Amino acid sequence: MDNTVVLNVNRPEYLEKISQNFKIHPVVALLGPRQCGKTTLARAYHAAQEADQHVTYFDLENPQHLAQLENPQLTLSPLSGLVVIDEVQRLPDLFTLLRVLVDRPDSNTRFLILGSASRDLIRQSSESLAGRIGYIEVSPFHVLEIEEMTRHWVQGGFPKAYLAPDAMLANTWLQNYIRTYLESDIPNLGINIPAQTLRKFWNMLVHYHGNILNVAELARSIESSSATVKKYLDILLGTFMVRELKPWHANIAKRQVKQSKVYLRDSGLYHHFLGINGLQALQSHPKLGASWEGYALENVIKLGQFEPEECYFWATHQGAELDLLVQSPKQAVGFEFKYQDAPKMTKSLYSALESLEVEKIYVVYPGQRTYLLHEQVTVIPLTHIERQLSVDI
Repeated sequence: MDNTVVLNVNRPEYLEKISQNFKIHPVVALLGPRQCGKTTLARAYHAAQEADQHVTYFDLENPQHLAQLENPQLTLSPLSGLVVIDEVQRLPDLFTLLRVLVDRPDSNTRFLILGSASRDLIRQSSESLAGRIGYIEVSPFHVLEIEEMTRHWVQGGFPKAYLAPDAMLANTWLQNYIRTYLESDIPNLGINIPAQTLRKFWNMLVHYHGNILNVAELARSIESSSATVKKYLDILLGTFMVRELKPWHANIAKRQVKQSKVYLRDSGLYHHFLGINGLQALQSHPKLGASWEGYALENVIKLGQFEPEECYFWATHQGAELDLLVQSPKQAVGFEFKYQDAPKMTKSLYSALESLEVEKIYVVYPGQRTYLLHEQVTVIPLTHIERQLSVDI
């Protein structure tokens, strides 16, 4: 039987964000993990622009294009219209030149730059192009961009992993992805850490997925210092592999957790590190609940378009907790993630309602029915959350 998945994903929200950013900035950066779809988006955007303006494209993984930019001022100065530079982190010195080019009085050139690291790792962009650049984070596919949620959960959101005919082949692709990331992508950022050292750290971090990160304990496990652990964590955070949730502290008498929680951002990578090769293996694995929590949390953040600085978790030493607390400019909203057929009201939910000034709490589960547990607590399928948030927030 042919299990090939055909996917034709249109991501209009990203194309609209690019257009809106270009209205106020001469430079727009698409930042996200390698192979998440940035290049496809850039091509879709510049294809739509070609009728109106000239488009020049540079892929810095192409040796010929890289050679053209050995003398970047000579190459870029005469260009007009839209200039796309892919994998820009390979030439971080370009940022200073881009500032010079866009500040020319007669400049009508716009630059769309693509990078596989955050602006914190590509510091030159924020320093050199302050006030001139807009940032857009591009992620792998979220749950509403695909056809099969179960496949998406098991194999992850990277297009080539999701499109693999089965989980075994997805794991093969992910294995190669990790190798390239460690042996090529990290050195290209100017980070000199042996691939095996960072792989070992990543493997250890997997066991903290969805849990409080004990930096001292992790440092002992890898026979290193707490400072080194924080350095390695910053690398995985800055390349979009890991998400850190800071703790929220309410003004209550109970002792509250003060350390961060961490999650692997892509469920396919999480399952690969755990050796899970399909839905059956996942359903019998002790990390099933943690897997659903991380998968649902990442998708809720994407669907809600919540900023990282708005996202927290809350927990007390007495055992009460809330998996995700979003402190948006409009209101505070909570989320719990339960891999259950029919979640019920819990002491934790009552405690969160009592201790936190939340308008609503959503209990996100893999079922199909939406129902109320309390006037402020709604059980809701993950696939319905975007529509519900658009009404409630």
